[in-house]
Amino acid sequence: MNDTTKLQNIARPSVLSLNINSKSALYAAYMPFLKNGGIFVPTARAYSLGDEVFMLLSLMDEPGKLPIAGKVVWVTPADSQGNKTQGIGVHFGNDESGMAAKRKIEGVLAGHLNSIRPTHTL
Repeated sequence: MNDTTKLQNIARPSVLSLNINSKSALYAAYMPFLKNGGIFVPTARAYSLGDEVFMLLSLMDEPGKLPIAGKVVWVTPADSQGNKTQGIGVHFGNDESGMAAKRKIEGVLAGHLNSIRPTHTL
């Protein structure tokens, strides 16, 4: 196997784009129970637990997108019980972009994180 073949066999993280337009949508998608924070991403694409992903997250009226690297820690399959939306939960990485995303989201959701309203994951 030559060097080019080796490079082609290395799995590259999947790139996702998520645009959240409201505080209620952000509440439903955010996963505060994860150490570094995380977010549910609706997708029909098949993922496995542990898959690395890279996402560009747009939050409501915020300018620009938050670049976030993370890992799949939750999978909601198609036709799941309770008619839950198909998608994945992504645990933010323990790096500056992951921590910045967690701070930004928790700032937007301040006062709402302890609500008992249902979310996409729990």
